[in-house]
Parts: sequence; C-alpha cells; structure tokens
Amino acid sequence: MPGCCRSLSPPLYAVRTLLTLVFVAGLAGCASWFAPPPGVGREVAWSKLPGWEKDQHAAAWPALRKNCEKLAARDTVWENICLAARTLEAPNDTSARTFFETHFRAHRANPESGREGLITGYYEPVLNGSKTRNDQYRWPLYRRPDNLLTIDLASLYPELKGRPVRGRLEGNRVVPYYSRAEIGNGKNPLAGNELLWVEDPVELFILQVQGSGRVRLPDGSQVAVGYADQNGHPYRSLGGRLIELGALTREEVTLTRIRDWLAAHPEETGALLNANPSYIFFTQRDATLEGPLGSLGVALTPERSVAVDPAYIRLGLPVWLDAELPDGRPLQRLVFAQDTGGSIKGAVRADLFLGQGAEAGRLAGEMKQRGQMYVLLPISPAPVSTLSLR
Repeated sequence: MPGCCRSLSPPLYAVRTLLTLVFVAGLAGCASWFAPPPGVGREVAWSKLPGWEKDQHAAAWPALRKNCEKLAARDTVWENICLAARTLEAPNDTSARTFFETHFRAHRANPESGREGLITGYYEPVLNGSKTRNDQYRWPLYRRPDNLLTIDLASLYPELKGRPVRGRLEGNRVVPYYSRAEIGNGKNPLAGNELLWVEDPVELFILQVQGSGRVRLPDGSQVAVGYADQNGHPYRSLGGRLIELGALTREEVTLTRIRDWLAAHPEETGALLNANPSYIFFTQRDATLEGPLGSLGVALTPERSVAVDPAYIRLGLPVWLDAELPDGRPLQRLVFAQDTGGSIKGAVRADLFLGQGAEAGRLAGEMKQRGQMYVLLPISPAPVSTLSLR
C-alpha cells in the first residue's frame, strides 16, 4: 500500500529500514550465486558433491593463481578472492579446500535435463616439422592471411553477438573465405602465408582440432604455435563423417580408431579431411609457457583447465567434474573454465586439457565420458560497514 510506512513509529521504522538495507546489500553482494545464470541450477551442499573430500585441491591452486593474473584487475569479485588467495602461498589440500568452500558456492549445471553431459579431452600435440619446405616436410601451417575479413554484425543482428562472419573480397563483393578443400586444391591461394612445414597431414589436421601445439624442428628445438583465426566455415568432425559412411559405429569412434582407419585407407584420407571445411590459422607463441594459452588468456594447467561453453559458464569460474576416465578411474576433480572450443556447446559440456605429448594424446583421443558438472559461483558479500544509513 502506498504510504503504509507512515503509520510506523520512528524507532520501528528505523529498525525496518536497517534490516531492509542489510538484506538488499546481502542480495547485491551475493548476486553472483543468489541468481544463477541460465543453465546453472540450485545450490548443492559440499557434502553432496561426489568425491569432493578426496580431491587434491592444492593441485588446482596454480590454475587459480593464473586466473588472478588476468581477472583481479578487472573484476571486483575476483579482486576480493585473489586478495584472500595471496595469503595462502602454498596451501595444502585441506586449506585449499577450505578456501574454495569459503569463497564459492557449488551449483549443479543444467538441472532441468536430468541427463548426464559429455566430458572429452584435448591436448597439446607435438609434430615434426621445419621452417622450410622439403620432400619430408610438405604440409604448411598457415599464418592468418591478410585478406581474411572479420565482419561483426551484432549491432544490426543481436543474435549474432560473439559470432562474427568471416570472408574475403572478390571484386566489390564479400564472399565466403576459402574452404579446406579450396586451400589444399593445388592452386595455393595462401602462398606466402606459410608459418612452418610439417610431415604428416593427419597430424596437422589434429593440431587444428586441438587449436595449439608444438613443432619439433630437425635440430631438436621446438616452436610453439597457437590459434590465430579460422576461415569461418562450420566444423565437421572426422568421427561423424566415418559414422555416416558406415566405417565406424558411434561407440567405436575415438582418435586412435580414426588414426588407424586413415592409416589403412590412405587413398581416402584427402577426401575425408576435406569433408571438414573449417580451417585454422596459427601464430607463433611463447614456448616458455608451461601450456598453451586458453581463451581466458592464461596458460592452461594440465588436468586442471577445461574448455566450456561461455554462454552457460563464465570463463574463470571453478568447475567440479564428476565422471570416469576411459580406464574406469574416477574423474572427480576441481578444474577452471579457462578455454572455449567450437564443438563445446551446452551447460554440461567440458573439454579437459590433459597436457602435452603422445600419452596425453592417447587419453584425450579416448575420452568421451558421460558425467555431471557443478559450477562454483563466487560469494562477494558487501560488508555492513559500507552501508549508508539515513
């Protein structure tokens, strides 16, 4: 009722005002977890998180510190979290777990579906290559070409926010950029944009899928390369194409099985690779970093960084995974959302970064695990001392 508070006595009105201010301030300070974003559901008690007590939480601390390097200066919530984290230089598992329980609240991802999501793995491949072309190293890694246009139409079409269109000029028209088949058709439309040359086209394709890796040169040194841009064509998976052809069943598709099939059918390799029109361009990156740079702009931490769909999970947030590894061992650990990927779509979808080399590649190639995810949303309560009472 308008003006109803006028009937209250001054002392009671003051008390009511104080309680309202405290309550509203609490809501504002905790809004990051009080009103979860789409795809993130109800809060879950720590005791209900499968395997929470058994994880080595201190192993996630380096990923948290990398977050702080990027987020503390531009986000007040993260500034407070990172200030608190600096007081724990080298926490043990217990103190690290207590820290996360103090500063975050766990929420189940995508509770409406009631179904498990998909957790896959990716890695940093190491290819053999050279800075110059020869009979052994014949397959180019291309830099981002100068004639690749990126057109942002979000101001006219809001539904295209975060989805720029790519193309090239042909006369006075913008046309789609060259597809994978057009780039490799022998006409060499990207001549002069070669960054490096490698010896295996299949491993080059896998490098493009992974998004970053290293090239081992003949003298034993390595050049680190990372994602620079994409040609704008949709990604089509090799596994999906082999299923369409009846060469493999959905249950059989792993990176190892795909490699084996290609090795047994070399005459069909080119056509199969070209069935994916998407093409990735690379740039040289800092080889001293322990891992590739994710979309957040920090070096990924093996087994503690994941790629997520940022439409549901904001980059930087901790995520609890509940699944199994391909060999049956539990995959219950705290990770951080530090990367994205073209095929990573949905609230319960994660790609776990597994590290570098052949063993990481073997495990990544076999991972297509069903599981649950829990998003840790930060608490940032407003201190009562900041309230202004009148």
